[in-house]
Amino acid sequence: MLEAIRRAMTFLRQKQILHKLGVVISVAVIGIACYVLYHMLRGIDFNEVLEAIKSTEPRQIAMAALFVAAGYFTLTFYDLFAVRAIGHAEVPYRINALAAFTSYSIGHNVGASVFTGGAVRYRIYSAYGLNAIDVAKICFLAGLTFWLGNAAVLGLGISYHPEAAAAIDQLPPWLNRALALMIVTGLVGYVVWVWTQPRVVGRGPWTVVLPGGPLTLLQIAIGIIDLGFCALAMYVLVPDEPNLGFVVVAVIFVSATLLGFASHSPGGLGVFDAAMLVGLWQMDREELLGGMLLFRVLYYLSPFVISVILLTFREVIIGARSKRLQQAALKLDPGPAREAAYVRERSDGAKS
Repeated sequence: MLEAIRRAMTFLRQKQILHKLGVVISVAVIGIACYVLYHMLRGIDFNEVLEAIKSTEPRQIAMAALFVAAGYFTLTFYDLFAVRAIGHAEVPYRINALAAFTSYSIGHNVGASVFTGGAVRYRIYSAYGLNAIDVAKICFLAGLTFWLGNAAVLGLGISYHPEAAAAIDQLPPWLNRALALMIVTGLVGYVVWVWTQPRVVGRGPWTVVLPGGPLTLLQIAIGIIDLGFCALAMYVLVPDEPNLGFVVVAVIFVSATLLGFASHSPGGLGVFDAAMLVGLWQMDREELLGGMLLFRVLYYLSPFVISVILLTFREVIIGARSKRLQQAALKLDPGPAREAAYVRERSDGAKS
């Protein structure tokens, strides 16, 4: 069975069917989201949206900001876990935290987070001797943690409250619950699968040893905590009435986030918003839009600005340190530098 699946995946990769299918899905998701968003925003009074933002209590914004910060703090453990899993325990936690925070905040905003986040990670981890393959493994394991957490949150949340997902996918609650139970069963099966014996994916230098049972449970816990904090930030900012409960908001929020992720649009722009408006149709649209805009400022814009500042500051420090080392080397052994200057002069003279 596994060999047949492997052959099928190889065929699909060779024919670039998966890539083409991914592009089609992304375009379809964005197109549907734009259509839905256009109809949902008709008749919106944007002055009322601004009033809803102004009327939001500072205490709510502070709580949401605290939950966002806790979510990004949890994200640092994605990289800490992944780097340790591939055998590079010498990389300090502060570097894991910097790589995770900057890669995710920039990837969230720029879009195509697999590539943009991977580029940021490579720039940071390469200074500690990690190569492109190591960074690819880190991205894979961090992504695995993310998807395991999503599967757990959606599986458990929809099993408990299937009506929440029905607002987005328009499926009957009983079918949503059945699908959710299938997700939970698959998640349990995966944990058992990696628990029984070491499992390996990839070939040659791209081989990755999957975390065992206990570590997989840790991955799931990290993913659940991360998504839980993010959902709490959104829950604090949505209208109080009608009070749908945290589980409903969390299920709709995670579903909207995944749809935005599937679209590859920067920050899930348009797709996330359409899904939230459809899923939370009971709430006042102007107030909900106000809360969503505040969430974007706290979760997307602010971390992005901080990340750009951190990376710029880091590059300035690295550049200054490299210059000092070059100057120190010249003082110790100026011969090579003089020879290089002489060669440049001869070359310039020949050109003239």
